[in-house]
Amino acid sequence: MNHIFLKGGVLITSKVIELKNLMKKYGEKKVVNNLSLEICKGEIFGFLGPNGAGKSTSINMMVGLIKPDDGEVIFNGSEKSFTRTDIGICPQDIVLWNQLTCYENLYFMGKMYEVPKKILKERIDKILKQLQLEDKKDELVSNLSGGMKRRMNIAMATIHNPPILVLDEPSEGLDPQTRRVLWEYIKYQKKMDNTIILTTHLMDEADKLSDRVAIIDHGKLLKLDTPEKLKQMIGKGDKVTIELEDKTDTNEIIKLLEKINGINKLYDADGKINIIILDAIKKLPDIIHLIEKNNSKISDISIRQNTLEDVFIELTGRQLRD
Repeated sequence: MNHIFLKGGVLITSKVIELKNLMKKYGEKKVVNNLSLEICKGEIFGFLGPNGAGKSTSINMMVGLIKPDDGEVIFNGSEKSFTRTDIGICPQDIVLWNQLTCYENLYFMGKMYEVPKKILKERIDKILKQLQLEDKKDELVSNLSGGMKRRMNIAMATIHNPPILVLDEPSEGLDPQTRRVLWEYIKYQKKMDNTIILTTHLMDEADKLSDRVAIIDHGKLLKLDTPEKLKQMIGKGDKVTIELEDKTDTNEIIKLLEKINGINKLYDADGKINIIILDAIKKLPDIIHLIEKNNSKISDISIRQNTLEDVFIELTGRQLRD
């Protein structure tokens, strides 16, 4: 079995889910195309891609909700499917009983999973406290704010303490403070040695939480590695993004900029010039001078560090929400 080194020097050796040449077609369209990857026990596995990339179909096949047309899903070293207590799913849509209180929602869900009564009551109190919902314990869910409902959504998915947790856009629409509360709860699930599969369009979320990230598009795996190594893939340094008033000049300007020393990457994405370069601030006057010398005008320019979104654009040439 291959060893996989994760963030913080943690060594993972136990595969929970293994996909081998997974295929799924709808009509003539291959939604998932020869997908192979491994997900390890106790890791947060980021699963990224644009809308329609095949993420949901892949996850549904992982957890046994959809049967693949070809290939196999191996769970804990065998082809046996999950039991209902093995997995918790937090969908992107809010799924709660609005006419029940927070406590009643969690109690009812826990009883469905046959959690013993004493353990269930203690667990409900602990989860509500961790998600900063303890003062809403006896509040009808219909009276909660959107952010509170989203926190309840993940509470419902974890009430039976599943060893595998699937989170589909868990932080969608949350303010930064509430998002941090949710992130701490996700990290707690990892400390419990549970495995988390995370789909998100928030790249800072994937970067900060994920031990490894898989990027897929058109049903194919493009890259799988740690966030740090993925960002290094497009070069070390800062990223300069330049938008020209006349985008027809873009290719010509890129050829001119190739003359500047120290550029690690130079490419066009969505009609914008993207440069990965060391000491970007020092090199910026030279870049601007070269563009203006060509009688081209800059409409916008920005400088920042590499992100996972930059990696995705480098791989596919398009934004994550396309």
